Amino acid sequence: MPFPPTRPLPSDDAPLTVLGIESSCDETAASVVRLDRAGAWVLSDVIASQVAEHAPYGGVVPEIAARAHLRVISPVVREAVLAGGGWDSIDAVAVTAGPGLIGALLVGLQAGKAIALARGLPLVGVNHLVGHLLAPFTRVQGEEHAQPIFPFIALLASGGHTALYRCDDAATIRELGATRDDAAGEAFDKVAKMLGLGYPGGPVIDRLAAQGDPEAVTFPQAMRGRSLEFSFSGLKTSVAQHLAKHGQPADEKALRDLAAGVQRAIVETLVRKLLLAAQLEGVPRVVLGGGVAANRGLRARAAEACARAGVTLVVPPTRVCTDNAAMIAYAGAVSLRRGRLDGAGLDARATWPVDAGLSRNAPAR
Repeated sequence: MPFPPTRPLPSDDAPLTVLGIESSCDETAASVVRLDRAGAWVLSDVIASQVAEHAPYGGVVPEIAARAHLRVISPVVREAVLAGGGWDSIDAVAVTAGPGLIGALLVGLQAGKAIALARGLPLVGVNHLVGHLLAPFTRVQGEEHAQPIFPFIALLASGGHTALYRCDDAATIRELGATRDDAAGEAFDKVAKMLGLGYPGGPVIDRLAAQGDPEAVTFPQAMRGRSLEFSFSGLKTSVAQHLAKHGQPADEKALRDLAAGVQRAIVETLVRKLLLAAQLEGVPRVVLGGGVAANRGLRARAAEACARAGVTLVVPPTRVCTDNAAMIAYAGAVSLRRGRLDGAGLDARATWPVDAGLSRNAPAR
């Protein structure tokens, strides 16, 4: 049963202001977004990162993540609400319900439920992946960036997810193919760990690769046929075998060349399959999303390949690509406009098919 809101939602032609809460992995985030006829405006966007806490382990530790969320969820939400116009301006609460780390999700989910219940506000659970796919539609005053036009093909690549989607509208999204094993961001992190480059590994490899020769050391690109699925576990194995045979890079140049070879294998795979999806679906518009979309090598290669293929590419600002709560608030606003409400039974989900993320009145359990 949905929470019985004491304050009804604004009518469809009136602005709707939503508090979004995100805690699916290693960042605690809250944001206030106002949806009106002109677009989805980000009024506040607060993020508390846990990178320093997970860095000694070379990856995200679920128990550490959950405890860190507990420590900062209240001040993060409070700061976002105050910067976004205060509690009286909030019409509803949207919170990530999955997919993600269960312990981490529960922190944000319980915070969202408590706020909705205490203030008599409507509550809606949001699919984290749907949030990423709709994130490019959020806007900040004074910031200019191209927004997608439906339908489009989206590549969502991050530390936990790598998949291709066809997005016909904000509520009609279909997965075309996903990774069978490691995500692209996970591959970057695992290679960086083998090379002693620290965590997160993607930005470090991206920086080194920009100065390296991608032809000096080549690595395999799996599933080169017409499949829209991905596999990056073999790349990790190939790098491990290379290091076992040749040892760690002897100097900075060798390290840069190795990083360039790894980045090329990942980027070429992502771009090739993105364009293949556009061709197979007959949709000449593509969008990059997820934390890996901040990779400069991926952005440059995608722009080059799309220009050659006559495909329109939208690359959102970095703030849009990485985990944030503005995307959750906006996806929640879309769900609320379609009549969806959740309540005390809303539960955290480690997995959640993206095509169920915005269904009208669809249960999130």
